[in-house]
Amino acid sequence: MEKTKSHKTFGGQTTFWKHQAPSTNTVMSLATFIPGGREIGEAVIWLSGLTCTEENFITKSGIQHLLADTNTMVIAPDTSPRGLSLPGEHDSYDFGSGAGFYVDATTDGYRDHYRMFSYIACDLVQLLKEHFGVTRLSLMGHSMGGHGALVLGLRHPDIFHRITAFAPIVNPSQTPWGIKALKGYLGDSDWGDYDACQLLRRGYRHPQEIAIFQGTKDDFLGNQLQQEIFQQTAQEVGQPCRLSWCEGYDHSYYFIASLLPEALRGVV
Repeated sequence: MEKTKSHKTFGGQTTFWKHQAPSTNTVMSLATFIPGGREIGEAVIWLSGLTCTEENFITKSGIQHLLADTNTMVIAPDTSPRGLSLPGEHDSYDFGSGAGFYVDATTDGYRDHYRMFSYIACDLVQLLKEHFGVTRLSLMGHSMGGHGALVLGLRHPDIFHRITAFAPIVNPSQTPWGIKALKGYLGDSDWGDYDACQLLRRGYRHPQEIAIFQGTKDDFLGNQLQQEIFQQTAQEVGQPCRLSWCEGYDHSYYFIASLLPEALRGVV
């Protein structure tokens, strides 16, 4: 773990790090906020969306103020490996660099480094335990990161205590962003392991209620985001799920910052 910069924030520290990640075989970047003067007992892992780095959430969300008087830290990893030159990696915003989609790729080239599912579930979990001494973990994420939170949480309920998603991609095998990413990373192999709706149909469950926040003025509703399908599937299979429709909110970090206090009440 190499500390690259740190800022005192609400009595604690917002810190940026780099480390060599076994899963991606690259140097990965992440950001943390740790409240001051407290023994940390829990960590929220925040998974960001398309085009984001480790800086977006920690800079824009206001999370530091909300966690300042708690014993909970937050950790926000980058959304993909960096520093590579794979075919098509930098051609578009919704595939490759900045768009790892939290899957373990199986296609040529990408399978050697684009292993974001294992990076979160293995490398980041181990890092939190060994470097920060935290074992109680919850997942939160936005858009592509909401997809990651749902998939990781459903597949590893033994590791992740809570799942909270803001405007998540819940049905990626049936939507444009998801189809492009899953085809590019997985090719013709089974996509179901990375589709939250399909995971529910296959018997995956989380013991806690899954919380989803969705703005009613989100430009991506219907075409990319299909929360009603996830909610209906959850009801059919008996997975506790609370879908909160947030009147007038869009897909931006203004939405996240506005609803984050309510979302954290179910976690911290």
